[in-house]
Amino acid sequence: MENIKGIIANKKKWSRRGSTKAKSPPKMFLFFNLQPALPTFSASCLYFCQKKEKKREKGATKPRTRREKKRERERDQRRERESAAPRRRGAIIQLQSIPPRPRRPIMAMAASRLLWASRAASYLKISTFPRAFSTVLKDLKYADTHEWVKVEGDSATVGITDHAQHHLGDVVYVELPEVGSSVSQGKNFGAVESVKATSDIYSPVSGEVVAVNDGLGDEPGLVNTSPYESGWIIKVKVSDSGELNSLMDDAKYSKFCEEEDSKH
Repeated sequence: MENIKGIIANKKKWSRRGSTKAKSPPKMFLFFNLQPALPTFSASCLYFCQKKEKKREKGATKPRTRREKKRERERDQRRERESAAPRRRGAIIQLQSIPPRPRRPIMAMAASRLLWASRAASYLKISTFPRAFSTVLKDLKYADTHEWVKVEGDSATVGITDHAQHHLGDVVYVELPEVGSSVSQGKNFGAVESVKATSDIYSPVSGEVVAVNDGLGDEPGLVNTSPYESGWIIKVKVSDSGELNSLMDDAKYSKFCEEEDSKH
């Protein structure tokens, strides 16, 4: 059986015969010559096709020229730009769809700042209550330990000032003396306990305790809400009215509180 080489050689031999113009061999001769080589030719084509397919699968087929490499590089860059463009547009749409953050009311912002300042000042032991927040009544006398006294004849009502309750904070318990006990000027007769600390109460005058505010046992917060009215602590029968001259009036006490706050 002739193979492909023999068929090609016969074809070249027929083309060299006769004139200079190449002539093809007779059709019948070519048909009968090719017929026995068809299985071999088909097998060869199948082998080369399979080999090329394997190279393509392994990625062995790469551009062979610089121009092809450049074209492939530009094609990859164009694909990356096209694939990235939809993501950018989607991100912009997503950002635009986010609702704006609602603004806090001005009063809420001011309240939160005051609360933060109050907590910070409490930690640093700094007074945050200016003079305008403290009430000082004209008809009362004041001690430098922040107790007030209201004299009515020989009886005096005693309590703590508005300035003192501001610094103490929410009062949770008030220790009261017994009726009939004696108190002396500058000596403590009870205590006030708040959420911040416990402070002693000093008597601004000397005398005998004739009444105590029993309502403070159930509602100690009256010292905060009404320090000069419902939040009074004791009533004393004054034994020495001259002691009132050593106490401060409203103007001196206001200045005293201002100077005391400036030191902290």
